[in-house]
Amino acid sequence: MILVTGGAGYIGSHTVLVLLQAGHDVVVLDNLVNSSAESLRRVGTLAGKTATFIEGDIRDRAALDALFARYPITSVIHFAGLKAVGESVEKPLPYYENNVSGSITLFEAMAAAGVKRIVFSSSASVYGDVRLKPGEKPDFVVTENSYLNPSSPYARTKFIMEMVLKDTCEAYGMKGIALRYFNPIGADPKYRSGIHVKEPSHVIGKLVDTALGKIDHFTITGINWPTRDGSGIRDY
Repeated sequence: MILVTGGAGYIGSHTVLVLLQAGHDVVVLDNLVNSSAESLRRVGTLAGKTATFIEGDIRDRAALDALFARYPITSVIHFAGLKAVGESVEKPLPYYENNVSGSITLFEAMAAAGVKRIVFSSSASVYGDVRLKPGEKPDFVVTENSYLNPSSPYARTKFIMEMVLKDTCEAYGMKGIALRYFNPIGADPKYRSGIHVKEPSHVIGKLVDTALGKIDHFTITGINWPTRDGSGIRDY
């Protein structure tokens, strides 16, 4: 059985769908701060089977211990956390509390329960602004070996947790991997489910809302980057 934290969110719910379709039993833990239980209802309809849903928080050690005691969890996919870059600048402490402290509490509960495998949802924001090494040309290609320069509290929480994950795996004999996403978009392969939020904070959602007329303009920031027109470049 696989535990998916934040499994009612956008990436989480699509992951739950794939897991269910592959025949896995899934438990979802989500506090529904940035998501809706409706996404899991739709996933259940699409998959023909449902995940076990528990409304709860990764910062709640007692709830985590009870969950691991009740269900035969063998692996964890960890999506839970706050995710808006701009908000993290205005309110950094909740981001460190949720993303860092919450993840550490989860790792502690996993170690106590003997659960050894975890996939951690990190972010491409850990790269920050592209920095060139001496002699490098500005091709703007980012690889796993690129310089890490997290430039927001949100990005720094992901960077910190990658280091915590590495140390935890080495100390407790766990196996883990961090995935650094670049703006995931789209629906499931048959276009039946997508993003279910009223006011998306990510760039693709804002572009779609502009095209639909929900907002009147889309702002492109930056005029002095070393690019052809001075605007920023991102992978989509």
